[in-house]
Amino acid sequence: MPNAVLYLIPVVIWGTTWLAIKFQLGVVSPEFSIAYRFGMAAVLLLVYASLRGLNLRYRAAQHAAMAVQGLFLFCLNYLLVYLAEGHLSSGLVAILFSTVIIMNVLFGALLLKAPIRSQVLVGAVIGLAGLGLIFHVEISSFDLASGRAVGLLLAFAGATSASLGNILSSRNQSRGLPVVQTNAFGMAYGALIMLTFGLVRGAQLTFDPSFSYIASLLYLAVFGSIVAFTSYLVLLGRIGADRAAYVAVLFPIIALLLSTLFEGLRWGLPQLAGAALVLFGNAVVLTKAESLAAFSRRIGVAPRRE
Repeated sequence: MPNAVLYLIPVVIWGTTWLAIKFQLGVVSPEFSIAYRFGMAAVLLLVYASLRGLNLRYRAAQHAAMAVQGLFLFCLNYLLVYLAEGHLSSGLVAILFSTVIIMNVLFGALLLKAPIRSQVLVGAVIGLAGLGLIFHVEISSFDLASGRAVGLLLAFAGATSASLGNILSSRNQSRGLPVVQTNAFGMAYGALIMLTFGLVRGAQLTFDPSFSYIASLLYLAVFGSIVAFTSYLVLLGRIGADRAAYVAVLFPIIALLLSTLFEGLRWGLPQLAGAALVLFGNAVVLTKAESLAAFSRRIGVAPRRE
């Protein structure tokens, strides 16, 4: 499959999952919706791994590492995102979540001793300035009783959890744990944790038989949790992690467009300028000396000139 197709698959799918999450809210508690989603994805991945003859036998310590990754990447992260979408439009949550790029760099330096480039700090400042413009009203009159303020905090917390999950995934891979099996078991553990948390919290274990709920659940489990991630990993193996990470710069654009069309998200000049700054800041963080045109040629979007 061409690199351009592998690149577009996660961009398009992850750009739409934010809106699909909206259809998961309401009848079913967020904990159980997440448990259904990742439980289904885990079963499918484990069946795939079994059919491919992949190793599924691991030591207790390795399962513990997978479970911790699942807690941050397929559990707490999504619970916070689902809750944030109860207060903010899906497009704004996607913009806030894209700051995971910067968090990955910072946590990588703190926990994995990876170096920080100066342009990362520049990109972070630009991105934070953009967020300040988007949420200038909430920041100037911050009140925990405000739904949008709560949504802002929840989205940031979700991005932080996802970033820590990414760091844990990097560490697990460096210790020889394969991606497919780690994600399969991690999703399974994440689903079990969410199911247990919901039951302990006293939430009613229900299921919404409506078409919108089932369709969005299947889309999130099959496409959002398996297809997009698999495409992303193949692309990552071909062109490298830094260039593959441009996916996280572009999917918020699709999320914002869908939020504007279907959720009635209204844009003023500060919000437009802020969104542009966030995306530009993310691009600065990820861009090296190579130009965007050269990157496009690398993934096969633009023709090469010999």
